[in-house]
Amino acid sequence: MQGIRMLRLMNRKLLALLCAGFIAGTMPVYSQQLKISENRRFFTDEEGKPFFWLADTGWLLFNRLTREEADRYLTDRQQKGFNVVQVMVVQALRTVNVYGDSALSNHDLSRPKVTEGNAFENPEAYDYWDHVDYVVGKAAEKGIKLGMVPIWGNAVKNGRTSAGQAKAYAQFLARRYRGRPNIVWLNGGDIQGDVVPEVWEAIGTTLRAEDAGHLITFHPFGRMQSSKWFHDSSWLDFNMFQSGHRTYAQDHEAKDLRYGEDNWRYVEADYARTPVKPVLDGEPSYENIWHGLHDKTLPVWTADDVRRYAYWSVFAGACGFTYGNNGVMQMRYARDPKLPSWEEAIHDPGAGQMMHLKNLMLSKPYFERVPDQSLIAENGERYDRLLATRGRDYALIYTWNGRQMKVNMGKIGGSKVNASWYDPRTGETKVLGKVENRGVKTFNPPGEVRNGNDWVLVLEK
Repeated sequence: MQGIRMLRLMNRKLLALLCAGFIAGTMPVYSQQLKISENRRFFTDEEGKPFFWLADTGWLLFNRLTREEADRYLTDRQQKGFNVVQVMVVQALRTVNVYGDSALSNHDLSRPKVTEGNAFENPEAYDYWDHVDYVVGKAAEKGIKLGMVPIWGNAVKNGRTSAGQAKAYAQFLARRYRGRPNIVWLNGGDIQGDVVPEVWEAIGTTLRAEDAGHLITFHPFGRMQSSKWFHDSSWLDFNMFQSGHRTYAQDHEAKDLRYGEDNWRYVEADYARTPVKPVLDGEPSYENIWHGLHDKTLPVWTADDVRRYAYWSVFAGACGFTYGNNGVMQMRYARDPKLPSWEEAIHDPGAGQMMHLKNLMLSKPYFERVPDQSLIAENGERYDRLLATRGRDYALIYTWNGRQMKVNMGKIGGSKVNASWYDPRTGETKVLGKVENRGVKTFNPPGEVRNGNDWVLVLEK
């Protein structure tokens, strides 16, 4: 035990030096504050350059990882092209981090447990919130924004948190982090907006009043959209939906509320709303989690499925995409030999493939892009569905199973267009050549027709 205490003290002293340098400005901060684009469909950085939201789901980052582990995780995600990590600030009223520090005093949301004194000068005073500060700073160094859920829905719906407590807590968060450029607030947390709605309104309105510079959205329950409750709220800057983890066969809900695996339908619905706001899938099926989440006898979602959710939603008009992995989202340690730890799971193939979508979208004129299903002459349902998006002089059409495409030409500029296939697995391009830009043209993707043989047809003036 004495050795553990000594190690913890050494870690805290090291952190004190690092954070002192960060505060003094000797450590570079590369992250910029996120903005809404002029056409209200996308994100930009502070200079007005396109920002394609590519998030990883690291829900328990603040709770489960040491500072050294958090650094390794963030470095890996930076290398794989992720520019956002979605994380719970407080998972439950009893939340304690890996160092044994409690987030709250007496399980009271209105009383964050902050140790008196400057923790950077006095490592013994280091607390839960100083650990959060450290991770926020490390993410900023790596150009990563943190989509921070103030309090997870399960910790609120039991009725132990009042709107007054939520307001005081939101004031604390806003005042502590409004000076950090790499924050986005995700109100809610896997919950319906009409469950304890006064708490979510208190958090949303308080964050907006106290922190005008950071964007705010709402992370809803599965198969639901933030727009259902909060689209017209002044504090909601962009919409987020959770397409969830069930299969078509597992969906038994009312069809007017649920779109099954067709996550493009959520985008389509929110894209048509006024006032115009960006929208994205903030929680699709996680890679390597069981269909429907809990039955371990069922198959798991794979990298193929993750790519389908990503390209379907983005081509339907989304401003980005959130990836998730079963082992990473809970920062699972290697206790079960049958289940990979988070350090193994960060290398699952789907995570490495997400950057190809980001690179593709940023390689074309970004802000002019619109969804356009009129490009498709013959479409299908479910896994046969083709999704199309375009700018003035380019068009992109996605197939998940490599089926034949019949395309209405003439939707972009030029008497002829250059055609190619883009591989979502590798980011490589196979050139087809020039094609006349009129009539209906048929394109056959490489390989056999099967689920997971996905391709993007790229047409350019």
